[in-house]
Amino acid sequence: MSCKIVSNKDNLQVLYEDNHLIIVNKRAGDIVQGDKTGDTPLSDVVKAYIKGKYNKPGNVFLGTVHRLDRPTTGLVIFAKTSKALPRLNKLFLSKDIQKTYWAVVKKETPKHKDTLIHWLKKNPKNNKSTAHLKEIRDSKKAILHYKTIKKLDNYYLLEIQLETGRHHQIRSQLSKIGCPIKGDLKYGFDRSNKDASIHLHARHIEFIHPVRKEPISVEAPLPSDPLWNACLS
Repeated sequence: MSCKIVSNKDNLQVLYEDNHLIIVNKRAGDIVQGDKTGDTPLSDVVKAYIKGKYNKPGNVFLGTVHRLDRPTTGLVIFAKTSKALPRLNKLFLSKDIQKTYWAVVKKETPKHKDTLIHWLKKNPKNNKSTAHLKEIRDSKKAILHYKTIKKLDNYYLLEIQLETGRHHQIRSQLSKIGCPIKGDLKYGFDRSNKDASIHLHARHIEFIHPVRKEPISVEAPLPSDPLWNACLS
């Protein structure tokens, strides 16, 4: 099953929905779950959408199975039923969900395509993960595969597939090879984007539906800005 926009109401772009799942295209600045900022999380927006669409009384069930960083855009999956939630969690844990990201960097990567293996250590004080070439205490192994898919005027578009899902993994690993993502001040880019986003987008996802057992393939439209637009031209 391929992607089409199911709904685009109240700034919530729904890309796929059935009885058990809902997949949305997250905007930069949205938080997936509530945090200390007190800002309304995307999960609450999706609950309100479900409640209104189906006229549901009482509380709406919604299970969060993964997150995207606040400045990142793209695909987020939620479980709509208690039956789907543990099965989706299992798919993520067993790495049976294929996730593809697009990232824009200014510096050309050392190789056209490569596999990056690092050990990431998270510092909760500054909410940042540092990539190391060798294992150190309390670090976690991180693996991703990248390839350059387009040369832009002043930037390069990378396609990235994650083999592991660590905190700030793509941001940290690309920074480690000298290619921080456009707008990502935290990981070494020289200036921020005006809207505080970074040019990292969860572009495509494939998996077997945890209940219906049919293949699901969803692609998230890119944010509308001149640089992302150039990636498609």
